[in-house]
Amino acid sequence: MEEKPFLTPKQEKVLNFIRKRVGERLPPTIREIGEELGFKSTGTVRDYLKALMQKGLVRRMNNKSRAIELTDKASFQIPIIGSINAGKPGLAYEEIQGYVNADDLFLGRLGFDDVFALKVKGDSMINAGILDGDIAIIKKRPDAQNNDVVAALLENNEVTLKRLCQKSGRYHLEAANPNYAPIFEEFKVIGKLITVIRKY
Repeated sequence: MEEKPFLTPKQEKVLNFIRKRVGERLPPTIREIGEELGFKSTGTVRDYLKALMQKGLVRRMNNKSRAIELTDKASFQIPIIGSINAGKPGLAYEEIQGYVNADDLFLGRLGFDDVFALKVKGDSMINAGILDGDIAIIKKRPDAQNNDVVAALLENNEVTLKRLCQKSGRYHLEAANPNYAPIFEEFKVIGKLITVIRKY
């Protein structure tokens, strides 16, 4: 994987705003970038764009107002922040282990702050078609509907991937493998499964 170029925090903010607007199919103007990030001068915005162009992340056509484009190098990438057990619950949050290129996914209008990825470990969701080694793309959200597959945080700060089920008005977590017992202990939903990526 090609190493990401170093960006200052403000360069990262400018790039993330451009990513957001490009994802909404409306690339920003220089003035809109300045307004969003509190730059008083359009010259300041041009300086940031020049730096991003030098790093190969954006390109610009001078004769159009909405002509800021992302290069392949700057394409929206979802960080893989660790592993999630689809077996016995286990710790999930570790250092970033890589990136998933979101250009290949149909994520609608989700922004880069709305999703994260976890590598699946174990076979507890095998009957739901989720296998050991898959990459689970999770939409951050604190709730879900009955039968949704969710990433759930347990009381001991362990995270697991299970199906959210309701019985007698109370929610619990269920595996998609009869070898695993349901989880009735307290938990908190931290995200909902959007899709699974499998590499062969």
